[in-house]
Amino acid sequence: MATTDKKILIIGSGIAGLASACLLSKKGFDVEVFEKNDQVGGRASIFEVDGYKFDMGPSWYMMPDVFERFFELVGEDIADYLELQKLEPSYRIFLEDRDKPADFYSDMEKNKALFELEEPGAGEKLEQHIANGKFQYDVAKQEFMFKNYDSIFDFINKRVMREGRKLPLFKSMESIVNKQFSSSLLRKALQYQTVLLGTSPKECPGIYSLMNHVDFGLGIWYPKGGLYEVTKALTTVAKKNGVKIHTSSPVKKINVTDNKTTGILLENGVEHSADIVISNADLAHTDLALLGVETSDRNENYWKKKKMTPSGFIMYLGVDGKIDSLLHHNLYFIEDWDRGNKDVFDGTKLPEDPSYYVCCPSKTDDTVAPEGKENLFVLVPIANGIEYTDDELKKYGDTVLENMAEQLDIPNLKDRVEYRRDYCVKDFEKDYNAYKGNALSGMAHSLQQTAFFRPNNTHSKIDNLYFAGAGTNPGVGVPICLISAELVYKRIIGNTSPHPLDEL
Repeated sequence: MATTDKKILIIGSGIAGLASACLLSKKGFDVEVFEKNDQVGGRASIFEVDGYKFDMGPSWYMMPDVFERFFELVGEDIADYLELQKLEPSYRIFLEDRDKPADFYSDMEKNKALFELEEPGAGEKLEQHIANGKFQYDVAKQEFMFKNYDSIFDFINKRVMREGRKLPLFKSMESIVNKQFSSSLLRKALQYQTVLLGTSPKECPGIYSLMNHVDFGLGIWYPKGGLYEVTKALTTVAKKNGVKIHTSSPVKKINVTDNKTTGILLENGVEHSADIVISNADLAHTDLALLGVETSDRNENYWKKKKMTPSGFIMYLGVDGKIDSLLHHNLYFIEDWDRGNKDVFDGTKLPEDPSYYVCCPSKTDDTVAPEGKENLFVLVPIANGIEYTDDELKKYGDTVLENMAEQLDIPNLKDRVEYRRDYCVKDFEKDYNAYKGNALSGMAHSLQQTAFFRPNNTHSKIDNLYFAGAGTNPGVGVPICLISAELVYKRIIGNTSPHPLDEL
């Protein structure tokens, strides 16, 4: 392992912050991480109560190849840290006005049969759609994902020029899917992933149809113990390589002198010096609070004009008795998706008739709930920045529970809830300094906010200040934040190769 006397301070211990710490400490840098909350993980945190163990944020383990790559980069075997189980079926979709839910798999033949029953000819169309998605995914991995951008010319290369017509860069996800499929169920099954990207199907670039290969081809997985096991694994690797992690240590300011950061100032008044600073904090918070108007790259007007990812109303529920109608992942969609998406992406209040997502990890993992009970994570996507009172939020949650009982066939659900914690816009703002209380820590993935249009991971004037996480490239999502860490690592060590596996 190479050694260096350079000191690196990382603000925030989200996935990208911890992953950056792993890579840079493995390279030999002296790394310290400062986390405002009392535990590491950022949105990928956890809490336990009354025998229930709740992942607070991410619950989908996708793109397993990216996780494997990262652990290989830091010289670790992922199997030593995560016990992974492939979910089959991957998830269940409940559709308004449809008598029975539909289950989707990472088994092509099963999915083709379902598609064909739903819409004659759709089975073969699905196979071609997923093949196209695999091609796009392979190109993205080789040419886009693991590459830093400083201009549009960094995005364009010979392969992109040669095969550009096969990459739907300027079509929307909605136009691609709706042209191929007519069934409401099939269209929704092939477009729900856009919410995971923080944007609507109308605005999501068609290149993200590669997510259907991620879903149907690579499959949906679950690490026993929950997604927080990823956070724990990264923490273990970081500490193994000498990283010091400070919790309950909120940062007040990034110190800058003569266009160079000299370190950070904590809220308690203690200063820490550094050769390099990486902010894994919310990027708008970094600009507006940690840097301020004199030294930030982006001012408040910039952020006001940007479209952030939606927020979410979350209920963490402990439920007495088992629930036969649910799988591990469950999605309920209203029929009028255009109206629903307008409520989520342009709304000003809690949506009256929402689509929502329910994770029931106790279907797979008996360690997350007491015997005979269920652990439910309920997420209703809502517009960011909306206002509400505690009483309004409580009543809204009661209504969601009543809807779930009917829509998901869960008898007497409200009476069976023995633990409930509500979480919403104000909590995202308080716990994660999330701009407008957005849930995914970044801008929505519209065409105007993707790739080189997203904020860079470097500062335009301060050459020893970097940014990591969902706010910068490549974007939102746990595996994508692992890639973000790799890109910051490449910036610091001056590596431009898409595949630096031999660097560590």
